[in-house]
Amino acid sequence: METIFSADHALHASPGELISGEFSPAFEKPERAEIILARVKEVRLGAVRAPDRFPREAITRIHDARMVDLLETAAADWAALGRKDGAFPYTFAADGMRADRLSKNVEGRLARYCFDAGTPITKTSWQAIRSSADVALTGAKAITEGAPAIFSLCRPPGHHAGSNHYGGYCFLNNAAIAAQALLDGGAKRVAILDVDYHHGNGTQHIFYDRSDVLVVNIHATPDQEFPYLLGFDDEPGRGAGEGFNLNLPLPWGSGWEEWGAALETGCRRVEEYGPDVVLVSLGVDTYKKDPISHFKLDHDDFIRIGERVAKLRRPTLFVMEGGYAVVEIGINAVNVLTGFEG
Repeated sequence: METIFSADHALHASPGELISGEFSPAFEKPERAEIILARVKEVRLGAVRAPDRFPREAITRIHDARMVDLLETAAADWAALGRKDGAFPYTFAADGMRADRLSKNVEGRLARYCFDAGTPITKTSWQAIRSSADVALTGAKAITEGAPAIFSLCRPPGHHAGSNHYGGYCFLNNAAIAAQALLDGGAKRVAILDVDYHHGNGTQHIFYDRSDVLVVNIHATPDQEFPYLLGFDDEPGRGAGEGFNLNLPLPWGSGWEEWGAALETGCRRVEEYGPDVVLVSLGVDTYKKDPISHFKLDHDDFIRIGERVAKLRRPTLFVMEGGYAVVEIGINAVNVLTGFEG
């Protein structure tokens, strides 16, 4: 299996995040991708190559162009106000506030598009954000051209970014951008299987009204866990998309018995759907030692995930998402891939 990877990911290094009432060092950090890459090479998974460059329109097929503009310019506008590196919002949009006008002040634009205080934009973040999307798009292109499976080692991750909002360490939704590229490349149906500990609220938001992309999420219940406001089991899709969104929330403490059963349910729904391509949003923060998560999966369970996905017998694009037990992240992510390869 070929891996797509960009060294530009390291240009996004968060100065920290506000979490649980404290400003702390960032859990989402450059070492994550480097450790995964080292493991890919250690097990000789396959060739590693840099991404191609894609036009901006591949991004704005999914995301509000004004939000993309903000991601590109926020750091410079922030610095022009004399602020230190790391553009954070300190207010947030809420129901009843105007959405038809966009503030001329970067503070207002951050408030409009960002939904948390853990996703700062630094002076070099945009290059990393853009390259992460290119990593996903390069993987989609390879699948369209006939590759049976590709690993897009994206960083920063993407599944919390919606069409018009970002947060949760995610700026652009790499998986959604890749799914749209697969459709534009000739696929009729794409299934996104999100196995990250946290609900992929952005991916759900983007495709909630559509039937050409099935979205299946296995995640911690929003009654207990971020992002809290989406990911319940009574969200089946809307309009043309009704029946094409499946949430499988689980409580804190869930281990392989519960999680594996949810995976089986999700995979059966994918099989019923009959996609041309399966896209896996690959988060490994379901690991028992993850510092910000509360599931109990172990190393061998990630092999089982890959084995079950392989039984779908579809061209498969793996797009890297979360996982913050940094020492073990390479083992767990690559275990999914080697399990898939058999």
